[in-house]
Amino acid sequence: MERKNKAISGLRFDSKADLQAVVHETLKPLESHFTAGRAGLKLGNTAAIHNEAIALMEAFARPLWGLVPHACGGGESDLWPLFLEGIIHGTDPAHEEYWGDFHTKDQRMVEQAILGLGLALAPHKLWDPLSEQQKQHLYTWLNQINLVDHSNPNNWLMFTVLVNVGFKKAGLPFDQAIMDEYLELIDTYYLDDGWYSDGITDQRDYYIPFAMHYYTLIYAQLMKEDDPERARIYRERASKFAQSFIYWFAEDGSSLPFGRSLTYRFAQASFWSALVYAGVEPFSLGVMKGIILRHLRWWFEQPIFMSDGLLSIGYAYPNLLMSESYNAPGSPYWAYKTFLILALPEEHPFWSAEEEPLPSLQPVVAQPCARMVLCRPEGDGHVTALASGQMANFEMAHSAAKYSKFAYSSRFGFSVPKGYFGLGEGAHDSTLALCERDGHYRVRRFCEEFQIEDTFVYSRWLPWKDVEVRTWLVPAGLWHVRIHRIVTARLLDAAEGGFAIGRPADFSIAEETAVNVSTGNSFISLPWGISGISGLEGFAEAVIIFPEANTNLLKPRTLIPTLTAQLDPGEHWLVSAVFGAAHTEANTKLLSCPPQVKRDAEGRWIVTSADAKQEFARLDVLNFIRQGDEC
Repeated sequence: MERKNKAISGLRFDSKADLQAVVHETLKPLESHFTAGRAGLKLGNTAAIHNEAIALMEAFARPLWGLVPHACGGGESDLWPLFLEGIIHGTDPAHEEYWGDFHTKDQRMVEQAILGLGLALAPHKLWDPLSEQQKQHLYTWLNQINLVDHSNPNNWLMFTVLVNVGFKKAGLPFDQAIMDEYLELIDTYYLDDGWYSDGITDQRDYYIPFAMHYYTLIYAQLMKEDDPERARIYRERASKFAQSFIYWFAEDGSSLPFGRSLTYRFAQASFWSALVYAGVEPFSLGVMKGIILRHLRWWFEQPIFMSDGLLSIGYAYPNLLMSESYNAPGSPYWAYKTFLILALPEEHPFWSAEEEPLPSLQPVVAQPCARMVLCRPEGDGHVTALASGQMANFEMAHSAAKYSKFAYSSRFGFSVPKGYFGLGEGAHDSTLALCERDGHYRVRRFCEEFQIEDTFVYSRWLPWKDVEVRTWLVPAGLWHVRIHRIVTARLLDAAEGGFAIGRPADFSIAEETAVNVSTGNSFISLPWGISGISGLEGFAEAVIIFPEANTNLLKPRTLIPTLTAQLDPGEHWLVSAVFGAAHTEANTKLLSCPPQVKRDAEGRWIVTSADAKQEFARLDVLNFIRQGDEC
């Protein structure tokens, strides 16, 4: 695959020198975007919820996640004099580009963390060259983080910890009491099997690996002599988490798109870099090296950089539609957290280790803390998560799409709505959409109850107060089965969407020949994949939905195979089998063999292979319903 960023097109991404060159070359375009006083970077004209001055400062700080470890490990960059001048002016209260005072929780606290890490890892670049007055200015500005009362605490607590660790390593006054307090609070978020929650929330997304574990692993390494017990605990938790998190990665380097802040892109692998940095080896160095380097290669083969060389907002292509309200033009540079491995010295065994493939992984594994069942229907070539539905503790754009779809796929991604009228605007892939026959659809958002088992995922959700949906999701090889029991007091239209698949980009493929719609079945077969859905019970029609452009995270134009039904007031069962895989001859043959779903004499639903030789799940649905009615 062609590497989209021409400045690094000849690199193999297999050595420290190559990764240093990636950081150097991809950050070089920043040089012409500094403000006059160098304390900000003007990278675009879109806005976030914080003001433009903070956005300039954020854009200034985030590339340092790459430059600081780059410098720690011996790398040189022409950008350092510019960043040093920016730090001098940004922390000088008398300068017109002063980064300002704050007294409550503030976005600038997020950006202070990398300056704290810089004091610890690269003082020769951002501390030693300063005059005594300039050092005092930097210290005073950073110390504001110790004076702010944290409301709604979450991973932000670690920003204060990292600043104080930086103070300590630089021989400056630091606040041990606040570090202890915040680290003890972080401990209350620990769940099990290496999983944290990100504060008091149902959220289980990439903030666990690229925030909670990433920062505590940095702490474990920098404070291993000062705080050995915490360092030990953080290493043990991270090692346990790695056993689950490895299931989120495919062999080609891609990982599971899920949750918020996906514009941070290759920060998805920053956890593995932090493991190596902290000396934690839940897998061999070769396995972890393979995960990191394949991940970086995959990302740098995507069109994520704009024509001027700046990193865009988006996922696999520039896309503001999927972004968060806090994503300003400089936000995506948090991706450079993965380059923490550049802090490792040349003689570290990581650099000489041979890349290894993923270890042997189970085809289906339940991850209760993540509220998912992770499936690898095509071995290591494809990751699918069957999800129970979860929500962060604050509302965000497209939260239902990011957290509450039924299935998430590394091959097909997921889609966010562009509008809320009709199936085209809603782009309802991998979910059941319901409307009162007026085109305004609702999908699963919050779940009243859920259950994660080895063979299925269950949830109960209320799109309206008088409409109850109980959903069972069953992994079944290249298929998965969805069973819905709907009790409604309203007239409803229902639409069940399969995986969204990218449309042809030119005239070499006649799109109509790739689509096969028949009674109860909707399949799309293209050279880059097959997506299909088969109605097993309750659906009336199969269709193809042509969503609005730029709704899917992986491909800007897609098709969604969909089943539809009309529901009168009363009880209904809707059952479908959903297919998503690479386009191969063997996979194509399986399209005509969807799983079977039958009921036994006791009312249990049994999901088997098409020939009934393999049983995937046995569901006592009546017991679920009975227990729910009792509640």
